Amino acid sequence: MTKILFVCHGNICRSPMAEFVMKHLVKKHGVEKEFIIESAATTREEIGADIHPGTQQELRLRGIPFEHRNARQFMPVEYEQWDYIVAMDYENLHHLRHYTGGDQNNKINLLLSFAGQDRGVADPWYTGNFGVTFDDVLWGCTALLDKIIGKHNSQKLN
Repeated sequence: MTKILFVCHGNICRSPMAEFVMKHLVKKHGVEKEFIIESAATTREEIGADIHPGTQQELRLRGIPFEHRNARQFMPVEYEQWDYIVAMDYENLHHLRHYTGGDQNNKINLLLSFAGQDRGVADPWYTGNFGVTFDDVLWGCTALLDKIIGKHNSQKLN
């Protein structure tokens, strides 16, 4: 079982977008039973709030199913529970590494680093451009899934 947690500032825009995009991708690959995928925030600002309407609209537009959820905050005790803790930008990355005492097991990465990019996913709360954010989320999630599936396949060969 591979456990992935996507994390952004408030857990209403980028991280739930990544959560539902990844759930859609693993289902398309027929491996959804091999994954646990969730999302969380680095702050408490939006705790209990549902997915931002702009994210909901973009997911609908792209044919990605989603469900009502309540924003929640990442808790340091969760660190051991996840295989991948995926930050949406450098600020989130910094907070997560601070909360976890330095990420000793190298579980925390930027989403776009899996796609070979050294940058964060723009926050549509500020940019208003949920389409650009979606494109980056899809790119990063696809690259992460390719990495995981490739790792699983190479382990099966050994």
